[in-house]
Amino acid sequence: MSYNTFGKLFRFTTWGESHGPALGCTLDGVPPGIDLSEADIQKYLDERKPGQSKYTTQRQEPDQVKILSGVFEGKTTGTPIQLMIENVDQRSKDYGDIVERYRPGHADYTYIAKYGIRDHRGGGRSSARETAARVAAGAVARKVLGQTITIQAAMVQMGHTKIDYSRFDWAETRQNPFFCPDAETAQVWATELDQIRKSGSSIGAVVEVVADGVPAGWGAPVYSKLDSDLAAALMSINAAKGVEIGAGMLAATLTGEKNADEMRPGTDGNPEFLSNNAGGILGGISSGQPIVARFAIKPTSSILTPRKSIDRQGNPVDVMTKGRHDPCVGIRAVPVAEAMMAAVLADHMLLHRAQCG
Repeated sequence: MSYNTFGKLFRFTTWGESHGPALGCTLDGVPPGIDLSEADIQKYLDERKPGQSKYTTQRQEPDQVKILSGVFEGKTTGTPIQLMIENVDQRSKDYGDIVERYRPGHADYTYIAKYGIRDHRGGGRSSARETAARVAAGAVARKVLGQTITIQAAMVQMGHTKIDYSRFDWAETRQNPFFCPDAETAQVWATELDQIRKSGSSIGAVVEVVADGVPAGWGAPVYSKLDSDLAAALMSINAAKGVEIGAGMLAATLTGEKNADEMRPGTDGNPEFLSNNAGGILGGISSGQPIVARFAIKPTSSILTPRKSIDRQGNPVDVMTKGRHDPCVGIRAVPVAEAMMAAVLADHMLLHRAQCG
């Protein structure tokens, strides 16, 4: 089984490769009667598309989405929605040197081990190019969720340099090329990443994603916990190597008194929480607090520094990856994080409605 489909009731299947003619997704389970246009989707794809600054890959893709089915007179029909994004700037010749060589840190060897064949052009199906289809699906998920739920993500760490949370400003994330909520740290990152980029290397990052307005009660107690589904969704993003919810790994250092999110009566009849170490999820079910998750992105494996590896025949080789690559893939992971949060929440909204009305 290939498992290219995400979700239970809100489902989407992505298809396509990095250097194929097109990629996209097919969505099923979207309720009828929801306003949806290509412009609703395009604004999020424009945030993810490559070539927008010197800090991302210089591949020039407009990522123009086309709705092929499932929408009539501007509204969803309840039937499958087909979305397509054409590839227009492939440079497959850049990958001629790795036809028989395995790139360290990439999925070259594991794809051969599983399938016995691989598309070496940009990584084929394992390329982060696939995430464009996820962002398109996430845009539809936001329409399903409605306007009462807001989803925002930001890059909060690059390498060893973290943001200062006392200067955290969501508005700032769209004012710099890093989706950084701290203007001062963004300037530091600019200097650091410029040096890394010019040296032909790469660096990792941490992305934080927050959903506000999620009502209490979404999720399931055991095998479909909201946090476990969210963790799986974020972990499925290319280059993700670790996920945490709320206090996350820091919870291991806290006492029971400090970790407990104490409550007091709220003015609207709902409890007022005095902290949010749980990240808005208790027992796998949303508490009504903001849902907070973070995930670590490894450094881009495609670098100009020669690395030790082997070829398909098992001979030792050195591999230097050519082509156009992100020196910090965490930057363009920000819109993808928002999309996957939206997809998980849309799925759980429909699941909750199916069971509880």
